[in-house]
Amino acid sequence: MHQYVKHYLLHLQFERRLSQNTVTAYWGDLKKYTDYLYTTFNIAHPRNIKLEQIREFVKMLTLLPMKHSTHIGLRKSSIIRSYSALKGFHQYLLDENYTKKDPTQLLASPKIEKKLPEVLTVNEVELILNSVDLEVETGIRDRAIISLLYASGLRVSELIQLKLMDIFSEEGLIRIMGKGNKERYVPIGDIALADTTTYVQILRPRLARKGDARGAVFLNIRGKPLSRMSIWNIFHTHTVKAGILKKVSPHSLRHSFATHMLEGGADLRMVQEMLGHSSIITTQIYTHMDKIHLKEIHKQYHPRG
Repeated sequence: MHQYVKHYLLHLQFERRLSQNTVTAYWGDLKKYTDYLYTTFNIAHPRNIKLEQIREFVKMLTLLPMKHSTHIGLRKSSIIRSYSALKGFHQYLLDENYTKKDPTQLLASPKIEKKLPEVLTVNEVELILNSVDLEVETGIRDRAIISLLYASGLRVSELIQLKLMDIFSEEGLIRIMGKGNKERYVPIGDIALADTTTYVQILRPRLARKGDARGAVFLNIRGKPLSRMSIWNIFHTHTVKAGILKKVSPHSLRHSFATHMLEGGADLRMVQEMLGHSSIITTQIYTHMDKIHLKEIHKQYHPRG
């Protein structure tokens, strides 16, 4: 069964162009699925899988203990992803004639409550940026990172992969390779461009001489590209210094970017393009947040709010 799964993952990676993170997550889901079918029902070929057995597997997922938690069952988002992996896998098996039917066609997808992401206010973003001590050697780098994440709505992975040749200063744009290696151009804004330029001209050359920079814009003190955890630590350090008590992460700057753009009157399609969302449905969550903002303003300023 694992061979069928591996063929499917190769299809996702090289034909569907899904990200490595997604492919890795699907491998975990489908390995767990096929192992369960073999150990529980002795099923070694996908043509023998029945809907009832898939339902038993899904039921089992809700009872799995989570790592480092007393909570029983996977998060709803993880179960949703497992559903997607199962349905895609069985559709692939049918398309490739490994099976003659898709037992997941009658499998109802669970509904998941949409949780609105935590968003920083404009003032809170300014507090975080102003908390950066520019007298510290890495200060101009940290400020450029936070400034760029907020100004362009980048994912952390996109920031890490950003190369010097991706910055078009005269045009005020940066080139981003997003999920599925989809290329897009995003405005950087004058302030973030100035912060990034200062870092690139003053600090980055000194860092690059220490290690293998590989053309990456943002480097650690050893001259190597920053990791996800490094970005998280940088953001967390300055959030604490700024006195922000919200549970936020670097990704919150992306959410804040989208929310503030819509609050300022930006077109939803334009925000979708800048965020690199393949579907506008994903971007529409920020319209709900915008409505919440309007309600808060109404409550604050209307005499009968």
